Amino acid sequence: MSLEKAPKHIKLAVDLIDILESNGIDPETAVQALEIVLKDFKKQQVEAVEQKTGKE
Repeated sequence: MSLEKAPKHIKLAVDLIDILESNGIDPETAVQALEIVLKDFKKQQVEAVEQKTGKE
């Protein structure tokens, strides 16, 4: 599959990998940072759903 036709999340993942690798970020540091990012975005996702449904 061509990256041009790939879903947005695949394109983003490829971009993130490229950024981390091109900046020489070691895998352990990358994973630790990505875990923080994932936790934050999951929290934002829950808050957005709660806001949409009127729950808090």
